[in-house]
Parts: sequence; structure tokens; C-alpha cells
Amino acid sequence: MILGSKRLVALLHFCIVGMLVLVAFYVLLPFAWMLVTSFKSVSESLRIPITWWPEAPTVQNYIDMWRVKPFGQYFLSSTVISGSTAALSSLLGALAAYGLSRFPLRGKMVFLGGFLATQMISGVLVIGPYFKIMATLGLYNTWVSLIIAFVTICLPFATWMQKGYLDSIPTAMDEAALMDGASRLRIFWQVILPLAMPGMVATTLFGFLLAWGDLLWAATLASTEDVRTVTQGIAFTVGEFIVDWPMLCAASTIGSVPSILLYIAMQRYLVGGITAGAVKQ
Repeated sequence: MILGSKRLVALLHFCIVGMLVLVAFYVLLPFAWMLVTSFKSVSESLRIPITWWPEAPTVQNYIDMWRVKPFGQYFLSSTVISGSTAALSSLLGALAAYGLSRFPLRGKMVFLGGFLATQMISGVLVIGPYFKIMATLGLYNTWVSLIIAFVTICLPFATWMQKGYLDSIPTAMDEAALMDGASRLRIFWQVILPLAMPGMVATTLFGFLLAWGDLLWAATLASTEDVRTVTQGIAFTVGEFIVDWPMLCAASTIGSVPSILLYIAMQRYLVGGITAGAVKQ
């Protein structure tokens, strides 16, 4: 009986590992193909049958992407927009979450429900009115319009996530600080915020990745090279009559590096923040 149980556990473990390997292969194969294609020539990338490895590997595509398109400016725009979005949505979300977590506000659950309902609205439905508002205010084709748009998208999620995390921090810490004469704002900055850092990191990472990888809002609200983002730069490498697949893959590979590095650096905080924020107190 014991031997049969061990075999069943071993079989289950083998099936789980096998499924994980298949999922990893499914997820990583497109990225691996993109990386390999970025080192091919244009003629080889269009060859049939396909070559699984470059016959004459070249880095010329990585050189051409900087020379043909102003990818330096694209990276600057994406960095400013994504960084500002991450910082503002995380900070404003933390302030809102602290108020919702600590103060007995009338209609709080209705307010939180309304925040959650905004996440069910497709961005396609509101991008037209948003474009009209930004054009009327004279903010069209500026970094500010994109930052405001992404903060608007990220703020409900940041508030919900950080409220769940702040609920896990005992209110006794606030009460002790109040007895020592600290103001609410000082308690937030010096006591609560350091303890809530995993939740802050989780929402910061979410905001950065959302803004960095977006194309719809960027294509709608940015029309000149000095405002365009990396995703727009990659999309515009597709020509009318020909697609330079190796340069497109080179640009996509470089464009994905900041997100990958940021996620690797913050993944343990992301898991901790999401886990704590998902627990109902």
C-alpha cells in the first residue's frame, strides 16, 4: 500500500513537471525565435524551409535599429512615461489605500466597488473621449497626456492592492505613533510606508509594465518622434510593402530587456505584495 502511494505521488510529480515544461516551452519559444531571428539577414529570415539557427550570425540589425529609427528618443519617452506612471500610481494609490484602510468612511464599500468596476471597462471605449479632452486642454502629443492616461488606468488596481496589504499591518502601530504625538501624514511616511514597501513595489512594477508595453494609448495620443514610445517605434518598423523581420526582432528584443530586468529584480516583492493584498483581514 505504501509502495503504491509512493508510485502515485511520483507519477503525479512527473505529470506536474511535464506540464510545467510544456507551458515554459510554449511561453519561451516565441521569445527564443525572436532572439534567433534578430541575428539573421533579411533574405535568410524569409527563406523557406526555415533555418532554426542563423547560418551567418550578424549584429547589423541591432546597429541599424538605432540608425534607421530614433530608438534613443523612444527609450527616453518610454522611460519617463513608465517611470512617472509607476511612481504616481503607486504613491497616490498608497495614500488612498491608507485612508480607506484606517478611517471609517461612509460609503467606503460603494467607493471601492466603483473603483473595481472601472477595471471592467475596456480602454477602447474611453480612448475617444479621452483623446477629445486632451486635445481640448492642449495636452495632445505630450508625455503628460500619456502619464495621466496610464495613472488613471493603474490607480484603481494600486489602491485595491495596497489597501489589502495595509489591512495586514496592525493598527496598534498607528495608535502608538499617535500617542507619541506624530501626525497622520508622518505616521504614513515614517511608519506605515516602510512596512508596506512590498505592496508598493508590486503596484510600481504593474504600472511600469503596463505603460511600457502599451501600444493603443500611445498610438492614439502621440504622433511625433519626440513623444513616441518604444512600442510605437517597433510597430513602425513594419513597412507598407516589406517587413524587415530581423530588425523588427532586434528592436523587440532590446525593447523587452528593461521589463525583464525590472521584473527579475522585483519578483519576490511582487509575489509578497500580491499574496498579502489578496488576503481578507
